[in-house]
Amino acid sequence: MPIEPIPHAQVPVLSARRVVKRFGDNTVLRGLDLDIAAHEVVVLLGASGSGKSTLLRCVNLLERVDDGQILLSGEDITDPAAHADAIRARIGVVFQHYNLFPHMSVLDNVTLAARIVHRWEPERAQARGMELLGRIGLDAKAHEYPDRLSGGQQQRVAIVRALATNPELLLLDEITSALDPVLVGEVLDLVREIKDQGSTILMATHEIGFARNAADRVVFLEHGRIVEQGPPGQVIDAPVEASTREFLSRILH
Repeated sequence: MPIEPIPHAQVPVLSARRVVKRFGDNTVLRGLDLDIAAHEVVVLLGASGSGKSTLLRCVNLLERVDDGQILLSGEDITDPAAHADAIRARIGVVFQHYNLFPHMSVLDNVTLAARIVHRWEPERAQARGMELLGRIGLDAKAHEYPDRLSGGQQQRVAIVRALATNPELLLLDEITSALDPVLVGEVLDLVREIKDQGSTILMATHEIGFARNAADRVVFLEHGRIVEQGPPGQVIDAPVEASTREFLSRILH
């Protein structure tokens, strides 16, 4: 059955249409459909193996889908003819383990994509990098190496690095799971600030409090399918599906 186009005036920033992803005999995403509007913050919840990280990796073309389509601002990025590097340049990504380059200064890490991928002039890239580091109170650390920063500081640097070139979409994959509990708050505060500035975010997390307070929509995944989605107050505080209630009971208690 052909997939009907979305009218241009209603084009989401991200649209996943009947997406299937398999690893051998294991089907991780099972015909998943999801639209994310401009400036919307969508949080993915679900147990390990539910497909959260796989979906994010498919969106960033780190994994190729086996069926279905993923569209970025209406463009089919799963078309084999699509230029993967050009598409990734439009998406900011932050993983749980920072992935900062240890041999580069903090400032060089933040400006890397601007300089190398987007070919900004060095002065423009540096000014943008210092502006972002100033926003998170780390401009004094600009010429330090990442190993001189705390885990929370490194993760905040990774986030502003992803924001440096004003991406259309920001993907955050369990960005607090490798942090000590005391550092989680400072990272989530930065995400709230980014949300307030109008970024479009798709985020996988186990931080239920953050999802309740900062998400526009919560999407609960189980076995590669969306079981339930809606406003945080509904999905988290009054879930309809038994599987959602069971998951939240385990996480919260």
